[in-house]
Amino acid sequence: CSLPIYFPPAIWYRGDISVVTSRPCVAIVGSRAASATSLAMASRLGADLAAMGVVVVSGLARGVDSAAHRGALGTGVTVAVLGSGVDTVYPAEHAGLAGQISAQGAVVSELPPGVPPLAYHFPLRNRVISGLSSVVVVVEAAEKSGSLITAGYALNQGREVLAVPGTVAGGRNRGAHALDRKSTRLNSSH
Repeated sequence: CSLPIYFPPAIWYRGDISVVTSRPCVAIVGSRAASATSLAMASRLGADLAAMGVVVVSGLARGVDSAAHRGALGTGVTVAVLGSGVDTVYPAEHAGLAGQISAQGAVVSELPPGVPPLAYHFPLRNRVISGLSSVVVVVEAAEKSGSLITAGYALNQGREVLAVPGTVAGGRNRGAHALDRKSTRLNSSH
């Protein structure tokens, strides 16, 4: 991955930070309360990409993020970007997962050690997730979703954004479907 101007001026990390500069990186993001199908898809995408030598980047959140990290750990390398200092894993139940990630890849944050996970830190985290990645894949996202914030940053950064199609029932994928419609309009205007 290249380190573009969207990358913060300082980064704290645990693990091997060189993985983000020596390999291609793809972000996998999505709902914290994802469906079983979306969790399986995130895990499979993470595993398949990592097996091809791609670094899987995500936010260590519940749901799609942690499924993508776990999938990638089975076949390769992943990087978790935190919305807190690297010494404060959130959610706390992912402390073991963060340890596994830092042993094979890296846990990173633009926030210094000791900084707690506050709500306004997560959009900053999303900016770093997209900044590290050449492609952002949205697995499942509602209309008002942090994943769509990541996708918005990615589009502004000139990154490719992909959305996994999902069921139209229930509203869990409305945000991802909106990305598909937006992409279709953008592609048809060229």
